[in-house]
Amino acid sequence: MESVLIVIHLLVVIALVIVVLLQRSEGGALGIGGGGGFMTGRGQANALTRATAILATIFFVTSITLTIIANMGRTQKPIFDGAPRPVQTAPGETPAAPAPGGGLFEQLKRMEQPAQQTPAAPPPAGGTPPQPPQQ
Repeated sequence: MESVLIVIHLLVVIALVIVVLLQRSEGGALGIGGGGGFMTGRGQANALTRATAILATIFFVTSITLTIIANMGRTQKPIFDGAPRPVQTAPGETPAAPAPGGGLFEQLKRMEQPAQQTPAAPPPAGGTPPQPPQQ
């Protein structure tokens, strides 16, 4: 159904361009046009105007129909579902500076990736784990 409608839409677009280009120019475009043309009589001009109006109406109808068909399978979800929650700070406290490379694009990439836990660092080559510094 959608493919047939797209073909009809494209045919209407091509016909609309041709009909518009066939119409007589009213001049004013750098002094060109206005002379004799393919269809210069009043009757032919009215026919081209009517054909333009009909083709424009069909164009809008097919455009709206294609939009409705394209949106039928989509599910709506709120925009703010995946947005991170703002960090609450105490009064008088300044919020932490954003991490380097924390632009909007990077934040969106991090939100799309599943939460991955980093593996623990392997013990040093000496075989004993390092001891925390004593104060």
